[in-house]
Amino acid sequence: MAAFSSAMQRTVLDKPMVDQTGLTDRYDFTLKWTPDDSQFIQLRGTGINVPSGADDPNAPPGLFTAIQEQLGLKIEPVKALADVIVIDHAERPSANWAN
Repeated sequence: MAAFSSAMQRTVLDKPMVDQTGLTDRYDFTLKWTPDDSQFIQLRGTGINVPSGADDPNAPPGLFTAIQEQLGLKIEPVKALADVIVIDHAERPSANWAN
């Protein structure tokens, strides 16, 4: 589940996702959902088409409903510690940076 939550955070969600399930085994599953406008923001402008399906009455449910109905898991907002990288200074390399 840690790998799943990490992948969801990197590619789908616009907020951090922290695994608190305690599940350590690997699972094979297919999750079908209809993305909304807040998902896949990092893929916009890359040429990758993310279908919305919002006009299709037979479209799968939204992500949070799909995770609960199809996987039996619930995503809820919590305050938790998360690793972050902070860059407090940057400057252009000098002309002889390779020497």
